Amino acid sequence: MALLHASPAEAIDVTPYGARLGSARTYALFKADDMEVIRVVLHAGQSLPPHHVPGSVSLHCLEGCFEVLLGQSVRQLERGQLMHIPPNMPHAVRAIEDSSALVTIVLCQS
Repeated sequence: MALLHASPAEAIDVTPYGARLGSARTYALFKADDMEVIRVVLHAGQSLPPHHVPGSVSLHCLEGCFEVLLGQSVRQLERGQLMHIPPNMPHAVRAIEDSSALVTIVLCQS
C-alpha cells in the first residue's frame, strides 16, 4: 500500500503522540522537489544504521530522547531540541526511550 503524502499548503498535525507513541510508526509527511519531511518513530533501543545523505538534514526531537552518532562523537537530542547534520556527514540515530522526531532532508538538485 502506497503512503499518501500531504498536498501543498495542507496543514499537518505533528504534535507529540504521547500515550499513542507505543503503536506509532515512521511515515513520510511530504516530498517536494527540494525537500522531504519524515516523521520518524523509534522505540527504545531501535536505531537507524550509519548512513549519509548528499543534502543537509535537520532532526527535531518531538518527544523522547535520541543518541545521535556524528562521525566519532555521540550527542544526545532531547524533546524540543533541533540538530543540523551537514551534507554527507555520516550519522546514526538510536532511541534511548520511545521517541519521535521530524526529519527534514534537503534534496540535492542535479
